[in-house]
Amino acid sequence: MSAAASPRMGSIDALRGLTVAAMLLVNNPGDWNHVYAPLLHADWHGFTPTDLIFPLFLFIAGVSMAFSLAPRAGDASLRPALRSGLLQRALRILLAGALLHLLAWWLVELPAYRLWGVLQRIALCVAVVGLLAIYTRARTQWWVIGVLLAAYAAILLGADSLAPWVNPASRLDTALFAPFLYKYDPVSGLGHDPEGLLSSLGALATTLLGLRAGAALRAGQVGGLAVLAAACLTLGGVASLWLPLNKHLWTPSFVLWSGGLSVTALLLAHLLIDRWGAPALGRRFGVNAIAAYLGSSAMALVLGASGAWAWAFTALAAAMPAAPARASLLCALGFVAVWWGVVWALDGRRIYLKI
Repeated sequence: MSAAASPRMGSIDALRGLTVAAMLLVNNPGDWNHVYAPLLHADWHGFTPTDLIFPLFLFIAGVSMAFSLAPRAGDASLRPALRSGLLQRALRILLAGALLHLLAWWLVELPAYRLWGVLQRIALCVAVVGLLAIYTRARTQWWVIGVLLAAYAAILLGADSLAPWVNPASRLDTALFAPFLYKYDPVSGLGHDPEGLLSSLGALATTLLGLRAGAALRAGQVGGLAVLAAACLTLGGVASLWLPLNKHLWTPSFVLWSGGLSVTALLLAHLLIDRWGAPALGRRFGVNAIAAYLGSSAMALVLGASGAWAWAFTALAAAMPAAPARASLLCALGFVAVWWGVVWALDGRRIYLKI
């Protein structure tokens, strides 16, 4: 096997970029009390298009490793260097997430510093799945996906309740990390973090599924991707009869359902962009993905703490008093447009900020 990484595919950069742009859109409404309805997550059980965004990003991270790590890992002499580079990158992402939460804790005056988060989960998934990409074969990776889903399903099915605050994931996170969680009630002693420890089992399975889909894409197995998408959607739908679709808990049914949709998105992007020559919309966000997410998150915190964000929403809402949700959407779209300009300028100067 060649020791060189496979060439970049426009479909992967484009899909990653569109996912990051969607992250910015849903994370930055003009006002959280007037969110445009299609941009809302499911309150608890259920699935909305917005719930696909984060798993799709982790899935694409796995796909990318099938091109950047797996081909070179065939040469055993390169594995130590690959492992070192992988773990250093994961550590940098982890530290970036920790610093972002430190900024949030300081600017917003949160009651407690939050340990877990989006970037922290990305770092964990990149590290674990990257090591599997370097040191294991396809059969082992499929086995790990199966074990993760089966073990997590057994934990959830054996629980007394999957309700908010009292489900196994929330209980474990509260026992280990309270009060440093996304939500914590000191009176009841209950807490919850949607990017906590136990639910990361599902997130790891999502990223591994991306690794295997990426391997199929690298091998040109378009039919295999179609079969994988259909299998995941069918299994996810059946599994949801026992374990509901739930992004907060990242349930096994959610892994399979969102995984099937992610494989479908990858297949369509590959056909449209790589094979039929359609424009790689979103590529500029894709080649500066983590930097755009981190920079935009810091910017949003500063705008919020300074009152500028509230002023912008108030001005728009005053211009359309009958449609505050539309004003909120326009704020979000404007924020994405600003960052589209940033990544456009960076790409035009061939500046690619890697973490």
